[in-house]
Amino acid sequence: MALEPIRITVLGSGTSVGVPMIGCRCAVCHSEDARDRRLRPSVHIQYGDRGVLIDTTPDFRYQALRSEIERVDAILFTHSHADHVMGLDDVRPFNYRQGGVIPIYGSEPTIDAIRRSFHYIFDERDTQSSRPRLITNVFDTAPIDLFGLNFIPIRLNHGRGTVYGFRFGDAAYLTDHSEIPEESMALLTGLDVLFLDALRHKPHPTHSTVERSLQSVEKLAPRRAFFTHICHDLGHACTEERLPPHVRLAYDGLQLEVGKSPA
Repeated sequence: MALEPIRITVLGSGTSVGVPMIGCRCAVCHSEDARDRRLRPSVHIQYGDRGVLIDTTPDFRYQALRSEIERVDAILFTHSHADHVMGLDDVRPFNYRQGGVIPIYGSEPTIDAIRRSFHYIFDERDTQSSRPRLITNVFDTAPIDLFGLNFIPIRLNHGRGTVYGFRFGDAAYLTDHSEIPEESMALLTGLDVLFLDALRHKPHPTHSTVERSLQSVEKLAPRRAFFTHICHDLGHACTEERLPPHVRLAYDGLQLEVGKSPA
């Protein structure tokens, strides 16, 4: 029996300020290559009639319209930084269309931060205003079963902070990390598709570089790797020319299919 495919849509592949960056006159910010226009980082994962979102960026409304996202049945959060959560209010139309509550998942500090930032969503008092209908769930390291597909939280170092990526089937999405701990590397073998943070060439205290992520690709040996959370230091075409054939830069609107492993 054939495995049900998982479709991954890259909603955004850029850094926290996006590309082009406000006020910048560099060549990448003024590039005519559409792949150099990068919204804040997020992916949508579709399998069967279900859709799972990783992060709700400040660009989420436009991302959902542009990629014609029809369902958001659950949301996983990597961490609570503004470029990963501030579009949460824009999930309301999915509540309207789907007619139910959307579960959201994050680490305890992430869920606490979301509940503070969006306190009105979780205020149980009656209101005449519309607000998202959400239920919060805290994860640790145990797999999260979402509609028959396991999402495994992958702990990552984000400078001195901790964030999470996710493995689902034979794919994994790791954004915003400076280092992958050894115990997490062990959860990332045998992948078809691996997304990795690769901000730029120059070292950064909280993000991986192209060179460091290439080292991770060599160790983990996925069949295909895609770099994301890319800043305006990296032009798409000229950077890809220097990468191995199985390593590419992600870009907004990229769609991939991978086989589904059973939960």
